[in-house]
Amino acid sequence: MSKKINIKTKSQNYKIVIGTNILKRLNKLIDLNDNILNIIIIDSNVWKFHKKYINKALNFNNLKIINIKSSENKKSLKSYNELIEKILKLKPTRQTKIIIVGGGVLCDLGGFVASTILRGLSLTLVPTTLLAQADSAIGGKNGINSIYGKNFVGTFYQPELVLIDPIFLNSLSKRELKSGYSEIVKHALIRNKVYFYWLKKNFKKIIKLKRPYISEAIFKSVKIKSNFVIADEREMLKNSNSRALLNFGHTVGHALESINNYNKNLNHGEAISAGMIIESRISAKIGLLSNKNLKDIEDHFKDAGLKTKFNNLNHNRLMKYIVRDKKNNNNMIKFIALIDIGKSKISKNFTTEDFKNLL
Repeated sequence: MSKKINIKTKSQNYKIVIGTNILKRLNKLIDLNDNILNIIIIDSNVWKFHKKYINKALNFNNLKIINIKSSENKKSLKSYNELIEKILKLKPTRQTKIIIVGGGVLCDLGGFVASTILRGLSLTLVPTTLLAQADSAIGGKNGINSIYGKNFVGTFYQPELVLIDPIFLNSLSKRELKSGYSEIVKHALIRNKVYFYWLKKNFKKIIKLKRPYISEAIFKSVKIKSNFVIADEREMLKNSNSRALLNFGHTVGHALESINNYNKNLNHGEAISAGMIIESRISAKIGLLSNKNLKDIEDHFKDAGLKTKFNNLNHNRLMKYIVRDKKNNNNMIKFIALIDIGKSKISKNFTTEDFKNLL
């Protein structure tokens, strides 16, 4: 049985559909026309593990497949240009639909391509990692990285459909599942205390992909993120409904990825996990978060095997990227602080020196 979440924004109304073995419903959900060229951009590892399932579910004429070996380094202007050229070679029209089947990196890159090619083509996302299903494929943010920081080039561009099928998670490593779980915990920490303690009780079942726990965790997280997107599609609000709150852990986490040059030894979820712990400790240090709540958070991260620390961290290099964070204004640093488990705020106006001392 599938679950649906409706997202209504100023730019697009669309559905997020969550359910096992639902890829075969794609044609009914977005009406793929055999007489029009449609393009699937798919992660090569997903194609390798799920080729039989995908071929059976998407047995349509005039459907071209582009395989990409995905990694964080693919979120670059070079990869963007290469993908654009491959698509243009197929001679798409403005009726062509772009379908992305892959993790967060490919959804970011492919979504950016779809939003810019021929001034915007219909976009469908089929996220295949836990991180993408629970977080990054939701909300219409697309982009690539720059030498100056993560996701510095991109668009807000909502899809026509997001189709979440937990069957794709079966081919993921435990490390990748934990990476996705860190974003699930983030949603609970910023918005829903009851959800956090439910996660503390059931995280082993979630990471082991036990039903119905995995589907329920994805649904709860998608629902939280969807509410932020509906209230603040383009991250303009500064209040308790601000989409910026979803960046909890990301001020430090993105900087960690940047100083690591997006190498595979540190994936996005691990960087955000460590970023959340650091930003939780800062929240406690400035008197917003109680020590009891901080201990509950730290205990859960340790129990779940999430990354919490780094050895020999170069704080000067880290600060170089933190000061470039997109949330900052007038050379003052902002970050998302926790007031309580399930409650967060935009904490701002830290000087570079103040924030470095807190680190």
